[in-house]
Amino acid sequence: MQPSDLPIVCLPMELSDEAAAQLLDFLYQLTEALERHYTGQLLRYAHRHEDRDQQPDLLPTDPPF
Repeated sequence: MQPSDLPIVCLPMELSDEAAAQLLDFLYQLTEALERHYTGQLLRYAHRHEDRDQQPDLLPTDPPF
């Protein structure tokens, strides 16, 4: 096992129902704050990848037979 194999976040094994709900609520709020803060970057990224996904492949990946 390498140091890079370790999880980024160590979560407690046992949480009460209320604590689990509070943790999840916090993570939702954090995600919303990150989305608001980085809206421009996220939209640019999404548009670049959307354009790339819609372009047809020049070479077929499957053989014709």
